[in-house]
Amino acid sequence: MIEYLFLDLDDTILDFKKAEYIAIGKTISDFGVEPTDAVRHRYHEINKWHWEQLELGKLTRAEVLENRFKVLFTELGVEVNATAVARTYEKNLSQGHWFLPGAEETVDLLSKKYRLFLASNGTASVQKGRMTSANLYRFFETVFVSQEIGHNKPSREYFDACFATIPGFDREKAMIVGDSLSSDIKGGINAGIKTVWVNPDHKPCGDIRPDYEIEALHQLPALLETL
Repeated sequence: MIEYLFLDLDDTILDFKKAEYIAIGKTISDFGVEPTDAVRHRYHEINKWHWEQLELGKLTRAEVLENRFKVLFTELGVEVNATAVARTYEKNLSQGHWFLPGAEETVDLLSKKYRLFLASNGTASVQKGRMTSANLYRFFETVFVSQEIGHNKPSREYFDACFATIPGFDREKAMIVGDSLSSDIKGGINAGIKTVWVNPDHKPCGDIRPDYEIEALHQLPALLETL
């Protein structure tokens, strides 16, 4: 029986793709670049690569937050202060929220039966702003943001730090749910807890194999009932 549920935030509960699309558009406009879909897509690719390097321990968070903009604006041939761009982007990204279909109702339902914890690799100020806007804190016992913990998913150190704050914690009764194979699922495997991959696009899992797979968070309660 599952007692402890660790939920990812971005593209599990909140629509990060939409938030990123809006925030990057506002940001690059402020720095003199037309926010075309092509530029937005290129930023998404650059950003994704940088976060993957963070998960692998090859880049620091500070390097990720600034270098992604250095790369983008260098490709565009525009000189900017990458620190200023990063700050503007974080401010824009922290404002507002968009729930994935059925996600808010599902988190509410889960909170009445399970002990919920949020597990995020996002930037602390950004996640706090979005969670406050979405009124999500009321559902979670603790919000674990990697920037505050000092370790990132998928490291075992991140999860050990989370578990150490929960009295009587039992790994056998814990599960992580998220959309990222390299962060959430690999992290759960490293931590020795059950994993559920949120995979709306039916992507192949490759070598990182989750215990369970769902298309969207609203399918989780039914899955849990079978365990």
